Amino acid sequence: MSEADLEEWVASPELLRQALTHSSYANEGVRKEVHNERLEFLGDSVLQLVVTEWLFTQNPNWTEGQLSQGRAAIVCEATLAEAAMGLELGSRLRVGRGEERSGGRQKPSLLADAMEAVIGAVYLDAGLPSATRFVLQTLQFALSSVEGRDTGRDHKTALNELLRRRGEEPTYEVIGAFGPDHAKTFEVRVSIAGVELATALGRSKKEAEQLSAKEALKHLHLNDASSPPSILPS
Repeated sequence: MSEADLEEWVASPELLRQALTHSSYANEGVRKEVHNERLEFLGDSVLQLVVTEWLFTQNPNWTEGQLSQGRAAIVCEATLAEAAMGLELGSRLRVGRGEERSGGRQKPSLLADAMEAVIGAVYLDAGLPSATRFVLQTLQFALSSVEGRDTGRDHKTALNELLRRRGEEPTYEVIGAFGPDHAKTFEVRVSIAGVELATALGRSKKEAEQLSAKEALKHLHLNDASSPPSILPS
């Protein structure tokens, strides 16, 4: 799905404009603008309902705890930011000058909030059936790999152990950092003997290392076989 597809999901220009307006932009402008926080609140509720129903239906043997863990893995900030990047929401976000200077368009938190706001806009514009289709389509990558997104899996350890058995050692390197000191986003590259395996963004160096290790495991096509057992059932 490309950014152009958003207009197919949200026919109302006003709703889409609101969903893509950050509070920093609304508070800065001379003309009064409505920012996306209310739509974000609504979209979060719609998202929770859609994902909960999908997990409940798809996994009839899961316990309440397993359903909660699965939902948390899917609706987390990292997943929503990834979905937002797939829609290229960053380039369409209206942010204030301060957020622009601090890399706000690439911040996972702003992207995740915008994704929830767009879900809210789809719901108001076309109803729950359309919002459900939108969520399931844009988060398909997360829904199909929910076991690989649980918070109990240590991807870095899994990758390190795998490579050591092959006589290799991974190297993790911070290749970028942006945003204010209190809310920095880090980009980490994992490589073997100078050959890049994967890169990832995280709200801390540790999180970025974990996510880059996860992507490296996918790249090596050994994620399922080499990762520690998932806390979620198969």
